Amino acid sequence: MTTAPKRERDSKRDPSYWLMKSEPDEFSIDDLVKKGRGSWDGVRNYQARNHMCAMRVGDIVLFYHSSTDPIGVVGLARVAREAYTDPTQFDPKSEYYDPKSKKDAPRWMMVDVEIVEKLPRIVTLAEIKDDPELAGMLVTKKGMRLSVQPVEAAHASRIAKHAGAKTLLPRST
Repeated sequence: MTTAPKRERDSKRDPSYWLMKSEPDEFSIDDLVKKGRGSWDGVRNYQARNHMCAMRVGDIVLFYHSSTDPIGVVGLARVAREAYTDPTQFDPKSEYYDPKSKKDAPRWMMVDVEIVEKLPRIVTLAEIKDDPELAGMLVTKKGMRLSVQPVEAAHASRIAKHAGAKTLLPRST
């Protein structure tokens, strides 16, 4: 399998929402702002990979900085290209090399995202955990370390509002 399975496209469907974690010293919101668009490669967790395979062009991403102080949502992005083969899995010089992955049956996928907005202020994990309306977000669960995870529309909208986003997100799908 070299690309995500073909699914029926519905141009009128509401976007799905996702939270994608990145360490700012690897790829930050400022890097995405500078580039405009970037590839989300190096994901080596099957559940996170499956979430990326479910993404569609136009889906909204909460860009989350991890392994920094403070951690939290720092921007909004949009899926610009659906899942395709992550070439880093085949490169022995890459930290993401997977010797068990084969070109005719790749294990790892990536998506491209484009900047929507760097948020005026970070919405920290502590704030997310303290907000009863955001209870239930996977990022608040102990041990939930997935780098790519689904988010409910209402949760994405609330975080965007807390951050002072210019981009309006619907409260439900």
